[in-house]
Amino acid sequence: MTHGRAGNIRFTLADLADRLNGKAEGDAGKTISGAAGIAEAGPGDITFISASKYLAEVSSSKAGAVIAAEKMDLPGRDVIRVSNPHLAFARALELFNPPRPAVPGVHPSAIIEEGAAVDPTASVEALCHIGRNASVGPRSILRSHCIVGEGSTIGSDVLLHARVTIGESVSIADRVIVHSGAVIGSDGFGYVRDGRKHRKIPQVGGVVIEEDAEIGANVTIDRATMGTTRIGAGTKIDNLVQIAHNVEVGSNSIIVSQVGISGSTRIGSGVVLGGQVGIVDHVTVGDGAAIGAQSGVMSDVPAGETRSGIGPLPHRRWLKAQAAFDKLPDFRKRLRELEKKIAALENHLPAGDGPSSGKESS
Repeated sequence: MTHGRAGNIRFTLADLADRLNGKAEGDAGKTISGAAGIAEAGPGDITFISASKYLAEVSSSKAGAVIAAEKMDLPGRDVIRVSNPHLAFARALELFNPPRPAVPGVHPSAIIEEGAAVDPTASVEALCHIGRNASVGPRSILRSHCIVGEGSTIGSDVLLHARVTIGESVSIADRVIVHSGAVIGSDGFGYVRDGRKHRKIPQVGGVVIEEDAEIGANVTIDRATMGTTRIGAGTKIDNLVQIAHNVEVGSNSIIVSQVGISGSTRIGSGVVLGGQVGIVDHVTVGDGAAIGAQSGVMSDVPAGETRSGIGPLPHRRWLKAQAAFDKLPDFRKRLRELEKKIAALENHLPAGDGPSSGKESS
């Protein structure tokens, strides 16, 4: 590995193959200085191909090398052969774009309240506020303007991007990433009528974010009314998602942008929720289920099922319903024509012989 004049990281093809657990084919000594998509890659970049349908694009790409599956034919190309090209490319992006190094310590403008503990290896940047009895673990990074509420705990190797707000009694486990503008531990939306107005129900529970989860920008995760709102280990949440009080999300689930999950809902492990899915309160979505974009979930979804639409319907049935929906005006026109034809036939039948005469055929 070498560094260019601007500090860019460079590898030979052979060295890069070793780091990606792959095998180099072609010019093993070629210098690779970046990773880029097929269309954007230049002679110093490596790209990847995950399916044969992209062969034409790769053949016209200016990329200096390609990450490809072991049996994919790429004549004339310098290649790194791997079992999972997409995963290897993600690793290449990490190698060429290492995270910005943090400087351990607390910025002079940060406020550390009484009883709070910040590990000496952690980095707390300008204008952060760490509440009373809160803690920040080893090597964690709090970018500028972050707030950690009273009694909350931040584990090891956590990254809070700028302007993240962590409320009171929130526990964030190791290696969690939270992006800018997210609010974790805000009050749940709980009110009761007293006959004249809505009276607020105190929200006294907490939030637990388990290890290796990632929370997108401007996500809101409410504290529990009582007990815990929980996000499972390895779950990834896209931007602009709302998760209400006492929701439990299992491990390694994917929640895409603008999803809204109502209170006390249970989301299993390995679940995929498409963009703008809305889920009512007190339902369960089973392990491995998938919900299509813009669906409204009004009842429990069994484990392993794929559903879409309002209800929602089994995905294949919903696709058929959507295909039929566009044809409804034609179906209506044809139905009216058939009704006219039936009426005309009935007018030509002898009295008492029509469909409604009640006579039985012999």
